[in-house]
Amino acid sequence: MPSTPSDWIDVRILSCPAASEFLGLLDDPDVGGVWEDGESLHLYWPTLRWSSERLDRVRLTLRRLRGEEQLLPEIRIDSLPHQDWNRQWAESVKPLRIGRRIVIRPSWEAAEVQADHVEIVLDPKQAFGTGHHATTRMLLEWLETLALDGATVLDVGTGSGILAMVALRLGAVRAVGFDDDPVAVECAQDYARDNRFGEELTLGCGTLARGERFDLVLANLDAATLTSLTDELAVATGRRLLVSGLLVDQRGEIAEGFARAGLYQGGVRELDGWTAVEFLRADACDGPES
Repeated sequence: MPSTPSDWIDVRILSCPAASEFLGLLDDPDVGGVWEDGESLHLYWPTLRWSSERLDRVRLTLRRLRGEEQLLPEIRIDSLPHQDWNRQWAESVKPLRIGRRIVIRPSWEAAEVQADHVEIVLDPKQAFGTGHHATTRMLLEWLETLALDGATVLDVGTGSGILAMVALRLGAVRAVGFDDDPVAVECAQDYARDNRFGEELTLGCGTLARGERFDLVLANLDAATLTSLTDELAVATGRRLLVSGLLVDQRGEIAEGFARAGLYQGGVRELDGWTAVEFLRADACDGPES
């Protein structure tokens, strides 16, 4: 039976690293939808647009992202009628509770929240950072432990803007987030409006600029990008830098780079084979979790 324009191919990549970077490298305008399901990444193409060449392109992009020596993650391909895709997408995206107080939910799902809870409404789009992936979850949980009242925050590689938004809800007075992916920035700006953020949150497309320092810098990036931005991130860090997006065995090399740039390693967290690391300025006088 021939395919209709409403049929879809669901390409599921298990344990996809650095999802936003992957989508940027893939750069395929025919991708009709993207969302993260725990550790997996789903991409949807109209059936009539799917081909073996596109599968090769997915594999090549994963190879560029992971390197020649790393095994590629498993890829599963399924065909879905349009109505099944819509139902699966909507039913799978449920309110997500992180730490003691953070609640992230889609607009179509209500969640019970207390007065001291931090609630962010976020409908999955072609941007990442919904909180499901371990790299984002670790940073969200870490933010909850910090004293952020009055802090300024820089979120490098902001994706959906979720880290910057949660930081503001936890007491920060100003947050700046930027990404080199214009699709991610557009989605993040929509989320900021949906959650009624104003001038305290700035989201844009660009690169890290020298000059201004922030009390807290967040960088959920892959190891190669972190390495290329080590000096710039160190200059922007006024007190504390939290990095994520690293595999456990990549931590040592990254720590050495930041040590040369004047930051020393503080706390470390691990989840599902990923690690998040805290770096502090040598003149920071507070402890890792204050």
